[in-house]
Amino acid sequence: MAPLRIGIIGSGAIAQVHHLPNLAILKDLFSVEMLCDLSPQLAQTVAGEYHVPRHTGDWRELLAADLDAVILCHTDPKTEIAVAAFAEGKHVFIEKPICFSLQEADKIIAAQQAAGTVGQAGYMKVYDPAFEAAECEAQSMGPIRFVQIHHLHTNNSHHLAHFRLHRSDPADLPAAEVEKTRAAREAAIREAIGEVPDDIKSAFGHLSGSMIHDLYGLRHLMGVPEKVVSTEIWYDGWGISTILAYAGGARCSATWVELKDVRDFKETLEVCGDDRRILLSYPTGFSRGILSTLEVQTLDSTGEAITQRPAIAWESAFVRELRHFHTCITENKTPRTPLDEARHDIALVIDIIKAYLNR
Repeated sequence: MAPLRIGIIGSGAIAQVHHLPNLAILKDLFSVEMLCDLSPQLAQTVAGEYHVPRHTGDWRELLAADLDAVILCHTDPKTEIAVAAFAEGKHVFIEKPICFSLQEADKIIAAQQAAGTVGQAGYMKVYDPAFEAAECEAQSMGPIRFVQIHHLHTNNSHHLAHFRLHRSDPADLPAAEVEKTRAAREAAIREAIGEVPDDIKSAFGHLSGSMIHDLYGLRHLMGVPEKVVSTEIWYDGWGISTILAYAGGARCSATWVELKDVRDFKETLEVCGDDRRILLSYPTGFSRGILSTLEVQTLDSTGEAITQRPAIAWESAFVRELRHFHTCITENKTPRTPLDEARHDIALVIDIIKAYLNR
């Protein structure tokens, strides 16, 4: 089978650190035919770096090209381009968040269903071998009593400094398109959570763009929560804590906070039941070759504590999600991270914010 012809809209950090290098690894599955960015110069430079034959500053030109699939990793919101991509009959991979509001989500889902093509959310942590092992452990344990998410985020510049990244020149960006994107983003946030102060917008952005990784992983383990018990927002929107209630009485305590000048990124998912404790630790998303780790604590027959550290497969979650995207396209399968289920995560982000506003 010939490789699928794919285009990428957005030539920034996630494209350069992960998608383009990983698509090169998967060259038997994908052929990157075209690259687009709002900055034509950046698109040209990155296309040259990764030997992509065509580049453009106009996403409409890319969608009109003879491509099987597109990856959307441009500046949010992605709704307009996602809907247009499905209308062109493309298979579409949408980096998180797929959108900000439920109304946007419904438009994207309707477009995907009308097209009958594959729509996959870029939820790479679900494809992490350590997460898959943790998921198996959680399914085999007794009732889950408590889950704790601890996400100590650091300034991404600390991690991106390890990569040779090409960046756009502000002078190369079309002012009208930049303003259009800004206005669309503001309108989408307003549609999602109403008119709110800047610190709440900031918290919403961190939930949608970063903590959503933890929320979709939690959904795969626990299902959709029954309610948001409480939310606290502090540090001008750079700190968020929430308590979620689940069927059967389980609770999740989740905290996200930005520590701007601390370089030691920390993101953990801890699942506790009557008979064991599971601790999953992730590296920063802007890294290569660093594995997530998993610990499982149980008791032996004598009542002594045992900590097991399962061996984790040495393959990037980013590579695995792209491999899965190819499988879904060529074998007509539904992705593990479909867009209609991603809607639950958008709804939860909104409910977390509303729990704070309505406290």
